[in-house]
Amino acid sequence: MSPAEMAVFHAIKGICRDCFTKWGYREVRTPTIEYLHLFTSAGTLTPTMLGKVYSFLDWDGWSGERVVLRPDGTIPVARLYTESMSGQGLARLFYAANMFTFETGEKDRERWQCGAELIGAGSAVADAELIALSAEIVSKLGLKGVELQLSHAGLIKALLAKLKVPSEEQHRLFDSILDGDAAVLAKVRREIPQLGEALLPLLSVKGQSVDFLSNQRALLLQTMPEIGSSLDDFLKTVAILDDLGIKYQINIASGAGREYYTGMIFQLFMGKEKIGGGGRYDALISSMGGGDVPASGFAVYLDRLIKLVKPNAVLPTATKRILVKGNVEEIFKVADALRRAGYIAELDLDGREAAYILEVKSATLLTLMDKAKSKKTDARSVEEIIKLLEAKGAV
Repeated sequence: MSPAEMAVFHAIKGICRDCFTKWGYREVRTPTIEYLHLFTSAGTLTPTMLGKVYSFLDWDGWSGERVVLRPDGTIPVARLYTESMSGQGLARLFYAANMFTFETGEKDRERWQCGAELIGAGSAVADAELIALSAEIVSKLGLKGVELQLSHAGLIKALLAKLKVPSEEQHRLFDSILDGDAAVLAKVRREIPQLGEALLPLLSVKGQSVDFLSNQRALLLQTMPEIGSSLDDFLKTVAILDDLGIKYQINIASGAGREYYTGMIFQLFMGKEKIGGGGRYDALISSMGGGDVPASGFAVYLDRLIKLVKPNAVLPTATKRILVKGNVEEIFKVADALRRAGYIAELDLDGREAAYILEVKSATLLTLMDKAKSKKTDARSVEEIIKLLEAKGAV
């Protein structure tokens, strides 16, 4: 990242950290190198995602263990909770970390994200909290036109369970849908015509159609009663979002690439660019031996946001640079005093231009040049210079 990109990167990360902290989340850090089995065990990443990880043998001379460069932020946090925080009750945790996945073409292999994990709460209110938190971050980043898409892993699994195919095939289809393979729904439509016209719209629901789901609930349950729990869970969450005034689009077939999702799934899009997302993963902690602990989380993608966020929306008013030149015995002391007062003070090494140039002839003879006004002002101390700069509003 260039200096300009790094400035926006830190500003975005700072906004995320500020929002997370004010909502009661505490920061954690997980290893860059993780155990491969965390990501290959049942209920973690889809095969497509696993095919993109950087994996290698951590060799110690006699034996070794297969490890990976961290491809996901949630699974390592779940391991941290299981090993170090289990039994402590509700945990609100957040992180800022880099992820590694292999992509063909010129796409970046290293990506940065800020994420939050809400562990120990399994309710519609908990899901709505994370969605509302993500909406607050988007708002503070000054982004307009961001679309929130909602889906539900339980609904997808219930639909696939009606297919007359082995469980392994259902599992594969579920992974394909999570990976965004829209063609799978066409296959589902062909395979289950016996479910009737009432269910077909649910397979292709796309839009703000919670009213449709609510109105058709009785008919849907009559056709497929096993969908009831997931449908009610979904409706409870979107009802809270309606009360909060948060706009959304329902897209049951939207993909997320994480096999561990068990409930609500949400994704944030700006145009065609996905800038964040998350969902509920109630089985992940238990799969790691951490007990029956519900959880959900989300992340926003910093490397993508850098290209979309307008710098003037997140960066503070730039402090003017002050170029210090003159007496070598004094310029270091004067520059140090300026920095302690909150200014950017650079030693003049190549004669470049700056908004303010401070010529130091001696400790008691300094001249401040305001390039914008073509004005020179003499002073007898660096303290006088600082007062002059304050009066000019140079910070």
